[in-house]
Amino acid sequence: MDFGIKSLWGFTVGGVDVWFTQTHLSTWIIMGILIAFAVVVRIKLKKFDERKPKGFQNVVELMVEMFDGFVKSSAGEKFRGIGSWFFMVFAFILISNISGLIFLGTLRPPTADWSVTFALAMSTFVIIQIMGIKHRKGNYLKSFLEPVVFFLPINLIGELARPVSLSFRLFGNVLGGMILITLLYQLPAYILVGIPTVLHAYFDLIAGLLQTYIFCVLSLSFIGEAAATE
Repeated sequence: MDFGIKSLWGFTVGGVDVWFTQTHLSTWIIMGILIAFAVVVRIKLKKFDERKPKGFQNVVELMVEMFDGFVKSSAGEKFRGIGSWFFMVFAFILISNISGLIFLGTLRPPTADWSVTFALAMSTFVIIQIMGIKHRKGNYLKSFLEPVVFFLPINLIGELARPVSLSFRLFGNVLGGMILITLLYQLPAYILVGIPTVLHAYFDLIAGLLQTYIFCVLSLSFIGEAAATE
């Protein structure tokens, strides 16, 4: 049984082999879903009535208000500007996590590939540094030398450990659920009555939403902590 990332096709550029994998395909499909949703919202936005909101407008406004409150409670009022970025990250990770229900085992969820989760975690790492320097300036850089200058290597390792831990937490949970469900389907059919439904509900829906929440709330907490002036 192979749980590796399968290549669908490849080509060579300048003597370098470039492979198009299941992760690329599933990522593009999810990106297409999110882009299509954004286009629909943009078109509907022109018809929104602020005085009498109803239907689809209520859903969109509820999503925006809930996530705006989520950003403020996790990172602080001054970070509402990065809410749109993390809304996109939240939506992408959530749909990726529950894509097992969409693809039904035909494609690998993007978040079951460490390169995807690490790229998302590195974006958080970059924002942490930018916000830390923006709000604390030299004091943020000086914090790497505290309590004494000899702690610089340890502080740097601790800072670099954040994106690594974020990426492995998300990747490990999604991959673990995928492996468990795949192994379960190898059992005889008479044993599986009702069990796959329960496990899909847990690993794809409940755990998928939970891991999405944890990734975003930790990212926002790290950003708020780095930029804290008090």
